[in-house]
Amino acid sequence: MAIKKMGGYSPFSWQFLHPRYWLTWLSLFILFCLAWLPFPIRHFLGRQLGSFIYRNNKKRRQIVNTNIQLCFPQLSKTVQIARAKASLQWYGCALLDYSFFFFSSKKRLYRHMQIEGKQHIDQALAQGHTVMILLAHSAMLEFAPVMLSQYFDTYGSYKPLSNPLMDWMIARNRCKHVKFVIPREAGMVRLVRELKQQQLLIFLADEDHGAQHSEFANFFNIPKATLNTPARIARLAKAKSFPTMAFYDKALKKYRIIIAAPLSNYPTKDAQRNAEIINKSFEDLIRHDPSQYMWLLKLFKTQHDPLKRYY
Repeated sequence: MAIKKMGGYSPFSWQFLHPRYWLTWLSLFILFCLAWLPFPIRHFLGRQLGSFIYRNNKKRRQIVNTNIQLCFPQLSKTVQIARAKASLQWYGCALLDYSFFFFSSKKRLYRHMQIEGKQHIDQALAQGHTVMILLAHSAMLEFAPVMLSQYFDTYGSYKPLSNPLMDWMIARNRCKHVKFVIPREAGMVRLVRELKQQQLLIFLADEDHGAQHSEFANFFNIPKATLNTPARIARLAKAKSFPTMAFYDKALKKYRIIIAAPLSNYPTKDAQRNAEIINKSFEDLIRHDPSQYMWLLKLFKTQHDPLKRYY
């Protein structure tokens, strides 16, 4: 695990020079080369990678197609397939854009970023509120903390990767922008304790983590196990909650983050209503560009009926 403690990441380990990591080093070298390509060329290559994944990775293709079919039943089969392909093409672009994330200076990164809705956070902070960013899983989510870090101190939780070298590389670059990170296993109490004014919590709230800490609420009219943790954090920390999503704007050739207005009347005393509010807010953000959402997630893995399986 790359991050051992709050606030930093483990130092470089000589074990990363072992032959079992040579393929990872080759991948990082390729990413280094890609970092200096113009965006249109790198994204052209990313779309080819995404198309290859769609054609050859049956599991991922099935997950994306299933999610698109469930969430957009009104679309024709042809349009559904096109949207699924586009989603994986954006995923391919995001994989190659790790090159830009890994090997660019802050100055270079900031030149290619645009933030929309910053005034919502400024107003909340001016009124003395603490702030939680409810970040949706978009293809370009890695760039959201980078954009926010231009103006605010931020922190969040972190789930280690299985590849220690890649985990170290990602953690090292994330910690250039966020104030600190907290291992996910540290739990909710640690997240709440650090949620102070002028220090924003970034929380990924749209994954299916099972029924234990979730409420079932519709997401694009399909029941989804939705985490109740954000409502609990908001209540304990008296925080304003801002649904947020990161995109890449092809016209501007910039990464763009959209920060929606704070959730009103949230949290309520009704846990299911809280889940409905979050899901609706994410739906509104996703509609800006549905193909850039991370439809690779098993969003509907958990169901009321354990015999009902979508994947």
